[in-house]
Amino acid sequence: MPNPTMLTYIKQEQATMQAILAQYPMNIDAAIEGMPLDQQKVLVLATGSSINAAYSAKHYIEKQTKMRLDIQEPYNYTHYEQIDPELDLVIGISQSGQSTATIEALESVHTDHPVFSIGVTSIPGTEITQATNRTLDILTGRERVGYVSLGFTATVLNLMLLGLRVGVKKGLLTNAQEQAELAEFKQLAGQIDIIIAATTHFFEQNRNDLRDATQFTSVAYGPSVGTTMEMATKFSEVVRVPSQGFELEAFMHGPYLEVNDQHYQFFIETPAEVAIQEKQLALKGYEQRYTDHVYTISFKEAADTVDAKYLQLPAAADEFKVPFVGATVFQVLAWYICKEKGINLSDMIFTDFSEVVHNKTTVQDYV
Repeated sequence: MPNPTMLTYIKQEQATMQAILAQYPMNIDAAIEGMPLDQQKVLVLATGSSINAAYSAKHYIEKQTKMRLDIQEPYNYTHYEQIDPELDLVIGISQSGQSTATIEALESVHTDHPVFSIGVTSIPGTEITQATNRTLDILTGRERVGYVSLGFTATVLNLMLLGLRVGVKKGLLTNAQEQAELAEFKQLAGQIDIIIAATTHFFEQNRNDLRDATQFTSVAYGPSVGTTMEMATKFSEVVRVPSQGFELEAFMHGPYLEVNDQHYQFFIETPAEVAIQEKQLALKGYEQRYTDHVYTISFKEAADTVDAKYLQLPAAADEFKVPFVGATVFQVLAWYICKEKGINLSDMIFTDFSEVVHNKTTVQDYV
């Protein structure tokens, strides 16, 4: 593929996710072959967009498997945390397969505690696969643009499918329930191009306002907190202005105090409990008293509104699955906002970074 861009990969998401779903459960079964099914405690090691993907899939996996996921930053885990002696399974996530901290943490766990491990990556054969018992290939191949988009969405989907299949293997889901879940994933995957088009139109409506932003914050609850984390990562990488993502209640305990008339905020709405939705609605209404730059990203049933700052997307039946497609919205917005700000992502910056700080096993030549 000559000179791919971030948008090139975003536009591949629908077809790629459909291809991943078409391979279910073969790809997942290969990754969990030999895994004990009585596990309860799972350690997930990841950083950057990979840890955001883990948080995006966490609640769905726990719901389907009844396992408890402990998600940790690998560098801090290796040097400061204690290994749980009752740990049953460890999952290391690195799209490149070359994240040194994740690999080091996996090796440390294996040294001190015999445990089954799975490496999640887009490039089988890289170092992470040598540090784990099995490999879950997310089936995207190498993403030549450092600001990952396709790989993020594929990671979230594969982790959710892993949770679904383990739930079936443990006898927690019937075959009929598995097929119903799979049908919902296929429906969501088939809506990705609609989401991209709707978000592009939303950007066009708010182009001038979004171009002038100097600070972004996103707020969500439940499973979509992982989406706010990825929004913060992607906007920091691509739009290059201060960007943060918060869980609803956490935002209300301190961060709300930084609101000003130039504070740009995104609120993600999903079909959660009524009390949770009402709490976020109250917060959003309060913030709108102090800034005109409040946007809504909604995956609920269509609202009766003509507000240009309200992005209505196809309604999701299950809030636990929304993070599968939720980050695509922010990928599209990040791409168009950075272009509007005159940022050329083809101009490589900080090209000696990985060489100096050794965050990857090989020097990265595409960021």
